[in-house]
Amino acid sequence: MAEHNRTGTEGEQLACRFLEAAGFEVLERNWKHGKLEIDIVARHQHYLVFVEVKTRSSNQHGEPEEAVKKGKRSKLIKAANAYIQLTGCDLAARFDIVSVILHPSGKPYIHHIPEAFYPTVHDKPF
Repeated sequence: MAEHNRTGTEGEQLACRFLEAAGFEVLERNWKHGKLEIDIVARHQHYLVFVEVKTRSSNQHGEPEEAVKKGKRSKLIKAANAYIQLTGCDLAARFDIVSVILHPSGKPYIHHIPEAFYPTVHDKPF
């Protein structure tokens, strides 16, 4: 497995543990529909939460969450719409980001950003 894949997998595992400790129920990990993917689908209170996890070994080139740009957000919104249609879930949807920085000599830094972005009228569902 490539190093960046190991880093991503480790970050997603840490994000799941972090969210569960905060009271989230993880429903899905790496949920796929065609070419679309959602890192984590969770339930928190009365929300269905779609979580994008970004992991880096340092913040030398910026914070990990800065990589969730318009194109990625659009794909997440499409994937979330597909998930809701396929599961029939009627909870309110929310988009969060969990940013993870893995420090080789110390404790990982985890930053959870609830309601990191919102779909707009310009975002097409499919």
